[in-house]
Amino acid sequence: MKTSLRTVPDTNVIIAGQSLSATSPNKEYFERWKNDEFALLFSDDTLREYIKKLIEQEVPKEVIIQLIVAIQELRSYVSIQFFHLAKYPTDSDDISFLLCAENGNATHLISYDPHLLELHGFYSFKICKTLDFLFELRQVLSA
Repeated sequence: MKTSLRTVPDTNVIIAGQSLSATSPNKEYFERWKNDEFALLFSDDTLREYIKKLIEQEVPKEVIIQLIVAIQELRSYVSIQFFHLAKYPTDSDDISFLLCAENGNATHLISYDPHLLELHGFYSFKICKTLDFLFELRQVLSA
């Protein structure tokens, strides 16, 4: 069952999603996404950031390729048309995630990054941790 929820995960969520722990909320996030329960939005810049950080974390090349192919196949690409943000993050690496969420009409930006979490309330979308998003997703699916 697909919901109308539209998410942008930051790089930390992508990296944590590679966890081997079966109880990881990030692993559940990706399993529910692959089950088509919500959209995962991406832009050229967020995709580049994911690849760069996964390589830095020494994630095997095959795993990176599988993840990027899965993201692209589910076709939630966001073309960045406007570049103004209500409030800019202190870490410039986070700008691409905010732009993707803003341009893609996201409902959630999923992050553990304190630089992003402190911006909650400045945007029309929620900026929250994975577990908070999963609680909301479960409520929507059970309604």
